[in-house]
Amino acid sequence: MKKYIYILGVLAVIFASCAKTNTNGQRTQEPVVRYEYGLPIDSFRIDTCVVKDGETLGGMLNRLGATRQQINGITLMPRTEFDVRSIRPGKTYYAFFQKDTAGVEQLCYYIYKPSIREAVVLHLTDSMHVERFEKPITHQPRSAEVVIESSLWNAMVSNDLPAELALELSDIYAWTIDFFGLQKGDSIRVYYDEQYVDSVRIGIGRIYAANFYHARIWQEAFWFEEGQIHNYFDAEGNSLRKAFLKAPLNYKRISSKFTYARKHPIYKVVRPHTGVDYAAPAGTPVVSIGDGVVTMKQYKGGGGHTIKIRHNSTYTTAYLHLSKYAKGLAVGKHVRQGEVIGYVGSSGASTGPHLDFRVWKNGSPIDPLKMQSPPAEPIPAQYRDTFATVVADYRGKLQ
Repeated sequence: MKKYIYILGVLAVIFASCAKTNTNGQRTQEPVVRYEYGLPIDSFRIDTCVVKDGETLGGMLNRLGATRQQINGITLMPRTEFDVRSIRPGKTYYAFFQKDTAGVEQLCYYIYKPSIREAVVLHLTDSMHVERFEKPITHQPRSAEVVIESSLWNAMVSNDLPAELALELSDIYAWTIDFFGLQKGDSIRVYYDEQYVDSVRIGIGRIYAANFYHARIWQEAFWFEEGQIHNYFDAEGNSLRKAFLKAPLNYKRISSKFTYARKHPIYKVVRPHTGVDYAAPAGTPVVSIGDGVVTMKQYKGGGGHTIKIRHNSTYTTAYLHLSKYAKGLAVGKHVRQGEVIGYVGSSGASTGPHLDFRVWKNGSPIDPLKMQSPPAEPIPAQYRDTFATVVADYRGKLQ
C-alpha cells in the first residue's frame, strides 16, 4: 500500500501561470485546478460528516448511496489494506459525489480522517482500493514574552500560546527554579518552534532559548547540540540539569523490582509495587539521591518510617521502612545530594531489613532503575567557541 505525502498540505495550484491566446489574439488565464487527497476537488460535490456512536463503515456507505458491490468490496478488504475497526466516533469523513454520463449522482470516494494529518481515501469506482495521505508538519520559529499573574500555565493560555510551553519550560528549569514558588510579576522570554499542519497549530517543537525572570534575577537557558552533546546550558556553558545518584544506599541485592502486579509477601494479595526494594543490613545509611526539600517525615502504615523529598517541580522521591531518621531531619529542611537522611530498617509491613525506594516524575510513579539521570557536565572545551556563537544568535531572537 503506497503512502502519499503532501508537499504543501493542499496540493496547490496547477496551471496557475499557464495562459493561452483566444481567437481575438487576447491572452486568457487557464482556470485554476485545486487538488486535495490527489483529487480535483472542484469536480465533486462534497459532504462533510462526523462518525456517530455505533456507526459502521458499511452503514455509512449505505446511507451515502453506495452500491452493494461497493460496500462488499470495501468491507471485505484485508485488514492490512484498511481495518474497518479503526474507525472511531467523532472523527470526520468526507463523501465525494459526481454525476455519471446519464446525469445520475454517484458516490465516488469516501475519505476518513483519523487525525488532522492523516487521510484514508477509499476509491469506490473502477478498481476499488485504498490510498493513504499524510500531511507534513511545518515549523515556524516564534519569540514570545509573558508576565506571570498566577501560574506559568495560565500565562501561556491567556496569551494564546501553546500550553505545552509551560510543561517544557518547567522541565528545562526544573533544577534551577522552584515552580511552586513563582511570584506575580515573574516573566519569561522564549524562542521556540511552533508546529503546523496547513494553517492549524498542533503543538510545539524545540525550545531553543529562554530567559526566566524569577527571584529578581534572569536565568538563561540555551539549547546546544553538537556531537554527543544535546542539552540546555546557561550562558557560561554550565548544564541546567543536575545528575541523580544511581542508588540511595550501598546495598547487597535488589529483592523486588518495580511492577504493577506483585504478590505482597505479607498481605498475600496481588497489588502494585511502584518502587525498588534494596536488601541491606539494618542500620545501613540511606542518602538523598539529589538536592531537595523534605516534604514528609512520618510513620506511614505499611510503609513504616517514611521520608519524602521534593527535588524540583518534576521529581519527588520516597524512602520507606526506615529504622530511624537522621538527626536534625525535619519537614521543610533542605538536604543535599548524598546527605544521610535515615537508616535501613524493617518498620511497617516488612519481612526483613530493606529500603523501599520510590520515584515520581510529574506526579506519576516511574521505575527508579530506568530513570534517565540527566547529564551535569558543562560544555566541553572544544565546543566553547561554537556555543558562544549560538548564545549570541539566540539572545538576539529573545529581544
